[in-house]
Amino acid sequence: MGTVFAYPIKDGLYLNITNRCPNRCTFCIRENEQGVGYDLWLDREPSVEEVLAAAGDVSAYREVVFCGYGEPLLRWEVVVGVAAALKERYRVRIRLNTNGLAEAVLERSILPELEGLIDTISISLNATTAADYHRLCRSDLGLAAFPALLRFIRDSKLYIPQVVVSVVQIPAFDPEPARKLAEELGVELRIRSYLTE
Repeated sequence: MGTVFAYPIKDGLYLNITNRCPNRCTFCIRENEQGVGYDLWLDREPSVEEVLAAAGDVSAYREVVFCGYGEPLLRWEVVVGVAAALKERYRVRIRLNTNGLAEAVLERSILPELEGLIDTISISLNATTAADYHRLCRSDLGLAAFPALLRFIRDSKLYIPQVVVSVVQIPAFDPEPARKLAEELGVELRIRSYLTE
């Protein structure tokens, strides 16, 4: 357990603000001992000020990304506070990686708070049916998770300029159903490689 609140990968700076997540995905990097080269398990959740201090001057990075071992929007106030401060101080692109379930978990609207702060939102789709999503992602929300996720994807387009959904290329993966669903939703699709080592 540690306090890695910000970590660089290539030309991006990634912000890690919580371990909490409503899903236990079968392919999650949390289950991979190698992780991403950093110990991202937090012994405590950072404040806005601590995240900003860890980030420092972000002007050299192509983008800042909210992405750690947990679901950032479970701490949406911190996301908003940090993003607003970074936008005020620097001309930087901000991306948010999310599983799209925080609004359902917290039972409140979050997306309007992100308008003007988040340039790109990357939402983990991971399946094209509620049953497959439940089998792969093992959400605390059960079968209600998938419709909540689809609603979040549609609503994201109202507030965020670029909306991308991602799926993990697990063994025997067929990308066509995901491509079709992304097209129906009117969003971009990104296929992520499956980490097996």
